Amino acid sequence: MSQIKGDRPFLPIRIAVATISDTRTFENDKSGDTLVARIQDANHIIADRKIIKDDVDVIVEVLQSWIIDETVDVVITTGGTGLTGRDVTPEAFAKVCEKEIPGFGEVFRMLSYEKIKTSTIQSRATAGVANGTYLFALPGSPGACKDGWDDILVHQLDSRTRPCNMVELMPRLKEHL
Repeated sequence: MSQIKGDRPFLPIRIAVATISDTRTFENDKSGDTLVARIQDANHIIADRKIIKDDVDVIVEVLQSWIIDETVDVVITTGGTGLTGRDVTPEAFAKVCEKEIPGFGEVFRMLSYEKIKTSTIQSRATAGVANGTYLFALPGSPGACKDGWDDILVHQLDSRTRPCNMVELMPRLKEHL
């Protein structure tokens, strides 16, 4: 079981948040608000926040702008991971990511199963790395954002988490470039 150890320093990271939706606005974006509040409560920095239409090209454009931005370490999106025709976030991620992180989606669905049982198969939560930036795609419900952050990301994006965490890998993510 992973745990936070006080013998390592906490390193705040810069996180960009995007809500993928044709209908959400900043006034009614409960999922984005959920993520932002949790990120700030964990003492990380909100590098940027956007609401993006369910369009592969538009999502790719925003993701590419963030992965070349030196002020963004991590991107977390919410929405567009379902099965309907307008759900295209995983397809956009596939166009941008250099490496997939399959364990993220696997663990997300495993944890989600405990709460929503077989409905979790409708989630295409995914993650990857591009240009040294982590990219995580969560479903569009506030509950899914809570689960993804509280049960996975808050731990893996904390430099004090043992036995290992994703923050300690960040300096090595661009070794191939």
